[in-house]
Amino acid sequence: MFDTTSGKFLESSLREAASLANEFAQNNGTTQILARMADALADCFEAGHKVLACGNGGSACDAIHFAEEFTGRFRQDRKALPVIALTESAHLTCVANDYGWEQVFARGVEAYGKPGDLLLAISTSGNSANVIRAVETARDIGMLPLLLLGKDGGKLKGRGVHELIVPSQTTERIQEIHMLALHVLIECVERRMFPGNYV
Repeated sequence: MFDTTSGKFLESSLREAASLANEFAQNNGTTQILARMADALADCFEAGHKVLACGNGGSACDAIHFAEEFTGRFRQDRKALPVIALTESAHLTCVANDYGWEQVFARGVEAYGKPGDLLLAISTSGNSANVIRAVETARDIGMLPLLLLGKDGGKLKGRGVHELIVPSQTTERIQEIHMLALHVLIECVERRMFPGNYV
């Protein structure tokens, strides 16, 4: 059972998460970055292009969730939009076995990416070698990379067309803000492309 000490720890953890979310919400720079990312996504869809998404661990789960909100639905029915999470297990293990783990996302980008497509790359450290390689490959193809990063942005800082950096040193707090950002982006895209869903 949780005792009084545990209860205080739980309250502290919740306050920390709420404080970071509040700071994120009140930062005007964050709002501007999200608006630019949302416009890039909507422009991409309206031009008939698609979005690829990648990340490791919890960020892979975020990439999957981001994709299914567009291929399925977010709040109300509307046209499905093309987002592919580069997380299919047979592909990942095949490429990791044959080429090394650093290539798992880059090979997916090479297989599916076209000029004008977007890559949403998620890394809480900004230093994931396979995400870095995916961004490099996307740029070589003529795709535009959007980055969700954490801490100080790591090696990926400055490599995206638009990038959002969550300045926390705690992975789970970064992931929580990344998920909030993804939901905001999805809503923004829907409001622009399907305004009738928000009357």
